[in-house]
Amino acid sequence: MKLGERLRTGLRSPVLVLNRSYQPVRITDAKQGFSMLFEGRARALDASYEPHDFLEWIARGSSASDEAIGTARGPLAVPRVLLLNQYNRVPRAPLRLSRRHVYMRDAYTCQYCSAKPGVKDLNLDHVVPRAAGGRSTWENLVTSCRPCNLRKGRTRLEDSGMRLLKRPVRPSWSMALTLAAQRRRFREWEPFLVATVAAE
Repeated sequence: MKLGERLRTGLRSPVLVLNRSYQPVRITDAKQGFSMLFEGRARALDASYEPHDFLEWIARGSSASDEAIGTARGPLAVPRVLLLNQYNRVPRAPLRLSRRHVYMRDAYTCQYCSAKPGVKDLNLDHVVPRAAGGRSTWENLVTSCRPCNLRKGRTRLEDSGMRLLKRPVRPSWSMALTLAAQRRRFREWEPFLVATVAAE
């Protein structure tokens, strides 16, 4: 991989951002993370969760296990977790309803038979069919495999003889953050994501 390509890849690497109370507020990329660190809006947490400002982070250097970007002074480790210096709220922005997000919420598992056939063989099913006034909402959409989707068809759940594994719900902020982290997740994030989900 060429230096320019490695730099671009490193700057796109995900970084977990925490508020002053160590609660996750979002996932950003390393480019934005370095900007926040340089401007003094955040401090980077090392593997022991000790905070470092920008100069301390540079002086710390990088190890072979760190993802790093090349600079004139040598490799600069991409921080996995940033701690904001001022912001102490937890955002409550809702997760956008989409097919992908419903699949992620349901762990790519059919909510009728618990099969995991793969994304190409999954469907969205309206628990209350659209023909019966069912709407496309978090609480009425579930992941289903093709056979279960065909079997249920346009019938109501109670008339189909089928049962749901769990009641569909709108994801909480912490669940939304956990879903966002599924694409690429790091060991350093675990204490913060696990603690947030457990607190709900």
